[in-house]
Amino acid sequence: MVNHVVLLDAGPLGLVTNPRMSPASLACTQWLQKILSAGARVLIPEIADYEVRRELLRARLNKSVAQLDALATLIEYLPLTTAAMRQAAEFWAIARQKGQPTAGDQTIDADVILAAQAISLGDSDVVVATTNVGHLSRFVSAKFWRDVGC
Repeated sequence: MVNHVVLLDAGPLGLVTNPRMSPASLACTQWLQKILSAGARVLIPEIADYEVRRELLRARLNKSVAQLDALATLIEYLPLTTAAMRQAAEFWAIARQKGQPTAGDQTIDADVILAAQAISLGDSDVVVATTNVGHLSRFVSAKFWRDVGC
């Protein structure tokens, strides 16, 4: 059964926007097409776009940036909101109070921002498709991307 709402983390987002069709990129692209065909609502969270885009720009991978832009016109884009950022700050603080940070104290900590974006949808059937289940699953439903829709 496919989850109703799927947010793409930076890992799978980077794979599906890679113009070099490596086996992993091809598999992830096929997976994305499959869940979209099954009726999943797939979103690109702004924080995941930021994570992928900054590296593509740094490496001057213009074709990959174009692929990322093209994907954002085909599926829904989830912008950052004040509510999501405030929730992220709460997640960040809680993780540190428990001694379980998901990133260094001076980093932006995209994982808590992504988790907060997922929570901001207010939908109980949201899953984050990721390559980093451990950090995200502390706050939201998260699965390795290949396991979403199984």
